[in-house]
Amino acid sequence: MIRLRIKEVAKQKKISMGKLSRTADVSYNTIKRIYDNPYYSATTITLAKLAKALGVPSSELIEDVPDEERRQAGIDEQ
Repeated sequence: MIRLRIKEVAKQKKISMGKLSRTADVSYNTIKRIYDNPYYSATTITLAKLAKALGVPSSELIEDVPDEERRQAGIDEQ
């Protein structure tokens, strides 16, 4: 499962939701949804705009989080 790290990256760079919205040309409501739910399914275009506004590669904004099945498999393998 993919988790978005936009909130964390913006916080590190001291960029508010409003400024990020304006700079990235992404609606404030979309950014709020992503902040409230890091598992929100954002489009690749939105991610590219946010990455550019934050000055980071898109890959820095996503994190692969193992789902329950993968965690269970990892425990079983040990």
